[in-house]
Amino acid sequence: MSVKHHSEIKFKVGLDENKVPEEIAWSAKDGGIDNEASKAIMLSVWDHKKKDTLRMDLWTKDMPVDEMKQFYHQTLVSMADTFERATDDQKMSATMRDFCDYFAEKLELKK
Repeated sequence: MSVKHHSEIKFKVGLDENKVPEEIAWSAKDGGIDNEASKAIMLSVWDHKKKDTLRMDLWTKDMPVDEMKQFYHQTLVSMADTFERATDDQKMSATMRDFCDYFAEKLELKK
């Protein structure tokens, strides 16, 4: 297979004098996203040579704690969904979702 198209996702992070994020914006032209503001990013990249995950977690100073808890919960739920699509391991995906429910209950995210 040969590459027919390249797509870019860009993040722009505005930092204060201590290099702490003040603002985050992202663009993904193919997805119709252009310079959209965000309060947090979680990015994981698989290094296939080292068999290790490289991570970048950033959030702005004004990201509210309650929104950070919700962001983590939604990220965990989406990871369970992605895990199921990638591996077809329905049993472990269900276990992950059970943990997500527990996580939400303990943080009082669900009513």
